[in-house]
Amino acid sequence: MVFPAETERRLKRRALNVLQDHLRKVVDISRKTSQLVDSFVKDDESSASQLYTEILGLGDEIDSAKRVVAQELAEIGAILISRDDFLHFTDLTSEVADFCKGIAFRLTEMMHRKWMVPSDINKGLVELSTAVFDSVSKLRESLFTLNYGAGKVLEKARDVEVAEKVVDDLYRELEIKILDSKMEIPTLLLLRDVVQLFEDIADKVQDASDASRILAFAI
Repeated sequence: MVFPAETERRLKRRALNVLQDHLRKVVDISRKTSQLVDSFVKDDESSASQLYTEILGLGDEIDSAKRVVAQELAEIGAILISRDDFLHFTDLTSEVADFCKGIAFRLTEMMHRKWMVPSDINKGLVELSTAVFDSVSKLRESLFTLNYGAGKVLEKARDVEVAEKVVDDLYRELEIKILDSKMEIPTLLLLRDVVQLFEDIADKVQDASDASRILAFAI
């Protein structure tokens, strides 16, 4: 369905609104994942279990929000020539939710099995999850500046780059600590998966930030 009476600017605003709603949910699932890491470190299995349930629920909401974006863009039709850029951004940020679910699953399974993790690695895990959440939050700030011109978006995109580099440094340091630890092999492997998934989130956030720069010139 096409609305010929609407200007392209108004159509872009409609598309941006649903895009921002989708990203808000992605920020929420990232926040819950960081909170679950805190529960894991504190060995609070009850809190972790509740957060895991909430993360799975948010994952479903993000899938629904992604479909809303696609439906909105389909209704707008060819009038919005930049719609593929909107879809690309949504695809990238949806992957963040998938990684969060993977992290939550692994951590809760480790808690159920009472697998022990050294305190220095737990500390590094908290630092990494906090840095990753910071990068996701900065991505949201970048998207919410689209109405204020490309210059502002590019400025915020640089903030995302800085946050991603912080994640990279923490990830490399923590990965070596994990490999050099005396943990049991199953614990070591799952924890390495967890830190890799956090790194994957930061990479997707960087990719989405690059996509937001393209959107900035399209809007």
